[in-house]
Amino acid sequence: MSPITVYVDADACPVKDEVYRVAGRHGAHVVVVANSFITVPREPWIERVIVSDKFDAADDWIAERAGPHAVVVTADVPLASRCVKAGASVLGPTGKAFTDSSVGMALATRDLMQSLREAGAVTGGPKPFSARDRSAFLGALDRALVRLRRNAQGG
Repeated sequence: MSPITVYVDADACPVKDEVYRVAGRHGAHVVVVANSFITVPREPWIERVIVSDKFDAADDWIAERAGPHAVVVTADVPLASRCVKAGASVLGPTGKAFTDSSVGMALATRDLMQSLREAGAVTGGPKPFSARDRSAFLGALDRALVRLRRNAQGG
């Protein structure tokens, strides 16, 4: 059985503590990827990877390793798309799953919003991260890890 790994795109991730808690309960390996030093708990199953500050270095590192035995936690839509194509389970910090069917629309929406901002349209920012988002993420990560473990055991 291949080990399950949770890759965290960590630079602006608001749910790192939740990842540690759920992954620890499931015995999953956690890899926290950032382009600067970030504090992580001292656990043998949590690994910190610091990549260069080159644009998209963390995304490239994660995308090269993501696959069917991985969960990727990211709010970055292009990274989510790359990881979904690699067969990984991908979750946003609000618990929203990126899938084959949803990632195309997410990319299109992202591109549209970027174009509107560049044109000077006032689009506002994302809504504030809430306790409901945190709770939804906890449930989504738990379900993703249960599903991966079940698939790895052939059931």
